[in-house]
Amino acid sequence: MRTRAARTADLLVVFALFTVGTGAVTGCGSERAGSGTRVRGADQAPESQARARRVADAWDGSKAAEAWAKGYYPMGEVVQLPENAFRSGDDKLAYGARNLVLRGELPATAQKDGQVKWESGGSLTLPLMGAREAFATVAGGSSDGPHLTVTVVKLGEMSLATSRGPAMVPAWLFALEGYDTPLKRVALSPSKLPEAPIKPAGEVPTDELAPLGRMVGVAGDGRSVTVVANHGACDDGPAVDVLETGGTVVLSASVVGTKDGPCTSQLLAKEVTVKLDRPVGDRVLLDAFTGRPVPHEENGPSVDRS
Repeated sequence: MRTRAARTADLLVVFALFTVGTGAVTGCGSERAGSGTRVRGADQAPESQARARRVADAWDGSKAAEAWAKGYYPMGEVVQLPENAFRSGDDKLAYGARNLVLRGELPATAQKDGQVKWESGGSLTLPLMGAREAFATVAGGSSDGPHLTVTVVKLGEMSLATSRGPAMVPAWLFALEGYDTPLKRVALSPSKLPEAPIKPAGEVPTDELAPLGRMVGVAGDGRSVTVVANHGACDDGPAVDVLETGGTVVLSASVVGTKDGPCTSQLLAKEVTVKLDRPVGDRVLLDAFTGRPVPHEENGPSVDRS
């Protein structure tokens, strides 16, 4: 029989294995929890509150914050589906399986750089992702079974939410047979993350503090943020607290409702939406456990939203 203490230790080990070198936690196994909105407040552990404050204090006014303010960091999906997608269940399955079939050749381009242009003003020039590399991020499945046919590929642009507000960014446009508008994929990679001014938290019980998974996105009005948080198979799921300062939004994840009795050591992923007192704006979103910005993984783990 696995005890609550043993399961907490197991989760700590699993979280640690997934965070070494990347700072991101991804779900494993075939079972995933669904999405939800859940925020803890007054019942947050004092140790977790103190950690969030230390992270905020370390970042506010730091060189890392200055570097973040000058970089390009997506806060929304880097792939945009065609309008009215999908027209059939088979097309949805094909996209989920990354089963895109190319008709013709991918274009070559002599353009080596692309430019991010923010609505608020300012721009940033970054290396341009080639069509072949971009196509590989959205395709890669077998041609057997349902598939989507890519008829034309060309370089264009798309609007994207970023850490510095809305921006127009270069994008590869993949025309799909049967659709009036293309599938769009951002043609730039994010800027390198600055080195955090604070070290990750040490070993703490997951019902007090745990590392976050990844960023999903920020609401259009900026007043809520959705992240992937992780938990085990024998608890009530993850919860996420928030500490807001003038320059940061610190998110503290934890696992709640751990139950006694036999349990497997699965790591499950769940989307959690956190409401804010005011729009995110250009504040940096931080993970209290790692002390680093919450990663926006371009090809992060899929999460069941049913």
